[in-house]
Amino acid sequence: MSALLAWLLTNPKVLAIGAGIVGALGWGFHQRLAGARAERGKQAEAEVAARDVADQVDNDIGALPAGAVRKELKSWARD
Repeated sequence: MSALLAWLLTNPKVLAIGAGIVGALGWGFHQRLAGARAERGKQAEAEVAARDVADQVDNDIGALPAGAVRKELKSWARD
């Protein structure tokens, strides 16, 4: 068994094939992580945009007089 292991570890072709496989796996994991990082970035940008719209709506509502707010809320409330 140790002779087979020694042959595998000293054979340049076997080492090159093994290094290629390890390199390909490493590159694949790197690409997967890069894609996940890009998706998290897109989601963060979407959340910022949604927060901007929500803040703008809050500001618009805060600028309305109290009577107009009550009237608007009544149209949305169920009786």
